[in-house]
Amino acid sequence: MDLSKEFRCCLEDLDIPTMRRLWKFVQPNLPQPTSDRETLVAIHIARTQASSIKERLRFYSHRWLLDEGYPSMLPDKLKPRAEREYPQIVEGVGIAVRGLSPLSQSVAPIIRRAMEDVVLDAYAGTSSVNPVKLKKHMMDARSCAYKKFLG
Repeated sequence: MDLSKEFRCCLEDLDIPTMRRLWKFVQPNLPQPTSDRETLVAIHIARTQASSIKERLRFYSHRWLLDEGYPSMLPDKLKPRAEREYPQIVEGVGIAVRGLSPLSQSVAPIIRRAMEDVVLDAYAGTSSVNPVKLKKHMMDARSCAYKKFLG
């Protein structure tokens, strides 16, 4: 059995169960991964380091590691190409409150703050938010703040 070929196949296919069995067989005296997640992280780290792995797979692992909060071991000279292949996705929320009348101008900061609070609360507990639901909650907060202001 060609172990290097088996390891390379596991890295390419992200084959967690086989990787765990191989690691246990090859290095039984070393600490073993305790979970599938730990194994997956180790596979992605190994993929970024292995020059025998296709670049697009290394680039994907680089992005995955960064998105999950782990350091990437991709060589510095490959990082710009990896960033072009798999760019970082950044979410943003725009809040615009405009009023032409003096009454609207005085209530605009209150409405904006109510909408900001909804956005900040939504992102406080998680890194991904459903934009459709967020917009609905923002519009509800806007209506509520406007009604409170007018009485």
